[in-house]
Amino acid sequence: KISILLCFFPTCWHARSRNYVSESDVCKLESVPLDFGDYHPLKPITVTESKTKKMSRKGSTSSTSSSSSSSMMDPLSSVLDGTDPLSLFAAAADPLTTAASMDGVRKKRDKDDSSALGSDFEQWSSKRGEILARYTTTEKLSIVSGSSSRKATTSGSAVSEKVRTRLEELDDLEEGSQKELLNLTQQDYMNRIEELNQSLKDAWSSDQKVKALKIVIQCSKLLSDTTVIQFYPSKFVLITDILDTFGKLVYERILSMCMDNRVSLSDNFSPETVNDTAKETCLNWFFKIASIRELIPRFYVEAAILKCNKFLSKTGISECLPRLTSVIRGIGDPLVAVYARAYLCRVGMEVAPQLKESLNKNFFDFLLTFKQIHGDTVQNQLVVQCVEIPLYLTLYSPAIDWILQCIAYRAPEILLTEMMERCKKLGNNALLLNSIMSAFRAEFIAARSMDFIGMIKECDESGFPKHLLFRSLGLNLALADPPENDHLQILNEAWKVITKLKNPQDYINCAEVWVEYTCRHFTKREVNTVLADVIKHMTPDRAFEDAYPQVKNLILQICKICLFMYLYFQEKFLPFLDMFQKESVRVEVCKCIMESFIKHQQESTKDPVILNALLHICKTMHDSVNALTLEDEKRLLAALINGFIKMVSFGRDFEQQLSFYVEARSMFCNLEPVLVQLIHSVNQLAMETRKVMRGNHSRKTAAFVRACVAFCFITIPSLSSIFTRLNLYLHSGQVALANQCLSQADAFFKAAVSLVPEVPKMISIDGKMRPSDAFLLEFLCNFFSTLLVVPDHPEQGVLFLVRGLLNVIQDYTWEDNSDDKVRIYTNVLHLLSAMTQETYIYHVDKVDSNDTLYGGDSKFLAEISKLCETVIAQILDHLKTLGKEETLKRQSQLALYFFNTILAHGDLRNNKLNQLSVNLWNLAQKHGFADTKTMVKTLEYIKRRSKQPDMSHFTDLALRLPLQSRT
Repeated sequence: KISILLCFFPTCWHARSRNYVSESDVCKLESVPLDFGDYHPLKPITVTESKTKKMSRKGSTSSTSSSSSSSMMDPLSSVLDGTDPLSLFAAAADPLTTAASMDGVRKKRDKDDSSALGSDFEQWSSKRGEILARYTTTEKLSIVSGSSSRKATTSGSAVSEKVRTRLEELDDLEEGSQKELLNLTQQDYMNRIEELNQSLKDAWSSDQKVKALKIVIQCSKLLSDTTVIQFYPSKFVLITDILDTFGKLVYERILSMCMDNRVSLSDNFSPETVNDTAKETCLNWFFKIASIRELIPRFYVEAAILKCNKFLSKTGISECLPRLTSVIRGIGDPLVAVYARAYLCRVGMEVAPQLKESLNKNFFDFLLTFKQIHGDTVQNQLVVQCVEIPLYLTLYSPAIDWILQCIAYRAPEILLTEMMERCKKLGNNALLLNSIMSAFRAEFIAARSMDFIGMIKECDESGFPKHLLFRSLGLNLALADPPENDHLQILNEAWKVITKLKNPQDYINCAEVWVEYTCRHFTKREVNTVLADVIKHMTPDRAFEDAYPQVKNLILQICKICLFMYLYFQEKFLPFLDMFQKESVRVEVCKCIMESFIKHQQESTKDPVILNALLHICKTMHDSVNALTLEDEKRLLAALINGFIKMVSFGRDFEQQLSFYVEARSMFCNLEPVLVQLIHSVNQLAMETRKVMRGNHSRKTAAFVRACVAFCFITIPSLSSIFTRLNLYLHSGQVALANQCLSQADAFFKAAVSLVPEVPKMISIDGKMRPSDAFLLEFLCNFFSTLLVVPDHPEQGVLFLVRGLLNVIQDYTWEDNSDDKVRIYTNVLHLLSAMTQETYIYHVDKVDSNDTLYGGDSKFLAEISKLCETVIAQILDHLKTLGKEETLKRQSQLALYFFNTILAHGDLRNNKLNQLSVNLWNLAQKHGFADTKTMVKTLEYIKRRSKQPDMSHFTDLALRLPLQSRT
């Protein structure tokens, strides 16, 4: 039966004649003039606030056109009378959702409290990790817990007994028990503290409030122990984490007692709204804490619940802060005291950031007691622990920096002047001066740069090195500019100190900061001098190997600030790069340099110095690729190199441009994306040459274009991706054809034809194996479009490229369940039909296509007709093979696809072709698999065509095409 349906195929294909110009005119949309009057839709719309209509929410506006007298309603605000529908939805939510859980209330309250400081305030949490990482120790630590009823001895030989007594209670809180954990490593100590933090939470959740308080008290006592003094800042961080947890638990406990029948207290609740039960509980906590005998735990625990004063009185916090500030005066150890002040300032900023008086008082009290650092007690302690005074002074930095940060937050500039005067009275103490420069705004510091330099000169270098002070000053100058008249003097004063540093690590830490200042304010001569000095200091004994991060950051700062046109004229730049001997670091630096170049370089370049430097950098990146390099890394390197290639332009010197591409091909042969970019760039160069010559090549430009074509033809076979090669052969052939290089174009197209049989059945795409048929079909359709305008070679016969491609398609092994071969043959009919026209739909300028060469010769048309017969026979044979039950749906789809091809390109005046189309129509819907909607639209199209002049045969065709309903 299937053979009966398809037996009426024509002995030859009859393509309908096409007038592409008239068809294009028919397809154009009719233009209709529009009269908008004063209003035009492209004129800007101004948004004005309505004064007559009461808005339902803040910020609602009404939109009016600036050119229209009538008000235009904003389409977004016109919904629901101007109210945001999402807001209405939230307001109409289930009432149960309005009763937020305690956790939600706590999170909101915590967020509101932190937001009172503003996002520009650096939170303590951001400093915590840095302190723990910096202040470490290899000495053994101990945690000892015991009952508070034991008597502590005071003799020097009994210190461990005292610690044993205190810390026993951390592990076992029963009266009279005692336990000591000795020889703990730093990590063990940190783990133990974390366990205590969890024990506090567990005790609280199990309603053992007294046990929780005892844990906090004993942990606080640890802050009086300075036996391993270099670890004290980290210990402070760990212990205050426990105090913060305790303070939060107490506050939330009292807050929960204030709820009664209300959802929650307002954010700014007053003590009058707190019930008596909550107040009594709050007072009870303060009375318990007041009964703690030792000063340090009593201070820390009360500071931890400072926020709870809000439940008792409006002035509770403002009264407690000065009192607690005075309490710290009773702490004898200056290191312990300054961290106590830092904790009080931290808590104060969280609960009452507006109370600046206590912050200033804490700092000024510290200044008054600063001389204790040089007292006998501290000095003897440092001798016992073998700690030098410079190292000891750095232990103060986190606390002083934090106190000054709190003081300097949104402080007026006059406060900096006061701090500088007080610092001078202490003999320009370097530690304090460094903290001041770290805390206050960079603009304030930069404006007083020369004053700070004068103070730095007068500092005593034995306690705190001057180069650290210059580094802090340089960090500020990287953020703000000093007075212009002081630029050179500032650099000279700083570099006098920096260049004399003997320790390479100290030197590079300062140099990386001041190089940025030099690049920002000076010329290439000064930058070159600085680079030379860095090379001089870091090259001996290969000191740069221990300072790769700093040296890398230094070069990145130069690249970020300096223009590359200016940068690579510096003779010391490449020698500076040579310091990166370790390949991984060297490649990383090269990548960063190229990223900076691509980002900041706006104009193309042809300067030989710059090209030489960047080629050297790109070559370094390319040579790092090996068999173990990841694909993502290869893509990144290739993208950077391609970015450089795109930035190179020699203007009208096309020969020099091509020479650069040839050199780049030899240097970057291991990165396939770079070779692809070079091929595209050379093709673009050939087309630019054509544009300059306006298509009329001279002997010289014709030879140059052929050289470009030869570059591509030689390079493409070295690529591994077969579809990349196919597409580049096609693209390069099109470029050759556009430049009248006909024999070269034929060579490209022949190479593409010969490559098709090598296409694998599966290809890797994004790491996954996928069938290649769809990609091959897409390529061949593009290829057919190009072959329409390719003239036949005089010695190869008629349509030799089309015939060769058809032979390849016939011999290609297609998947058993694939119909792509038939779809390709159907597209070939499109091509052959277009070739039979007297004038082709498009041409290549100055290239005579087959319509001109053959002029509608009968022999040429006969050859096309024979090819069409062969193709149609292949299509019908395939349709016959799909007659099995499991492939009937595919048969229906292909039959309709072939029908549409005949409808679009065939001459249906021919009876046999007309009958074949009717048979295909019937076959498409015979088994009920046809797309009824598509067939209805197709039939409507045929009826519309029948109404056009000279299209009466479509009327008869429409009557012969029945529509069957699906059962």
